[in-house]
Amino acid sequence: MIDNSNIRAAFFDVDGTLLRFDTHTVPVSAARSLDQLKGNGIFIFIASGRSANNLQEISDLPYDGVVGLNGTECVLRDGTLVSRHPIPVSAFRRLLEISDEKNIAVSLETPDGTHFVNRITPRVIEEAEMVAHPLPIVTNLMDEFLPDVTTQICLYTDNSTETDILSRIPVLASSRWCNVFADINVSGVDKGSGLIEMMKFYNLDSRTSIAFGDGGNDIPMLRAAGIGVAMGNASESVRNSADYVTERIDNDGVASALKSFGLI
Repeated sequence: MIDNSNIRAAFFDVDGTLLRFDTHTVPVSAARSLDQLKGNGIFIFIASGRSANNLQEISDLPYDGVVGLNGTECVLRDGTLVSRHPIPVSAFRRLLEISDEKNIAVSLETPDGTHFVNRITPRVIEEAEMVAHPLPIVTNLMDEFLPDVTTQICLYTDNSTETDILSRIPVLASSRWCNVFADINVSGVDKGSGLIEMMKFYNLDSRTSIAFGDGGNDIPMLRAAGIGVAMGNASESVRNSADYVTERIDNDGVASALKSFGLI
């Protein structure tokens, strides 16, 4: 039986969980639910493959902090850094070499939210259209890479090629929330480890958390939380990793689950 009697914090993925892909908006029911949740004294955290500076679409929501870039950069709403796990420059340089050999696009985002890419490919265009963002700026990525700061890069390729590339760079690992590209971070860090770090910062037990997600990169978080909730629009692997499956995002999934657990 799921214990919801001592939930102190809630973690929410963005795309496909709080933000609809078709309208690029937060459902009214979800926004109201988070307001109620905050009013009930529950900490609210965003957990995303995005950075904390790339959340304009949900800026009106009442969250306390961000488990950003798949857990590799955790920050509070006021900018206080909780944790950061940067990519080694040698690993980044090697990835760029291989991407040039295979003519694959690689991108990174700087701390101010600017998105850069080494080349424009159909997959880069598809991602920009999917999230309704401008195309990234084409540049020499080594000029934008920040040692001890850059924690995530994106690799625009299929699963098989991704696996082959990462087998040559074992300090890096991948996660996906769509089939267009993979998020690349240091091995051993993910949304689940980020959830644990954020809870420790507040001296809270991770078992007193609830987490919502729909993508493959949400699976570690759903498993790390006291209660893992998969959206109804999630893939089968995500639903199988959750404690509870709610309605789809376009059918008030977040609000429905929070009400079911008596949190609002």
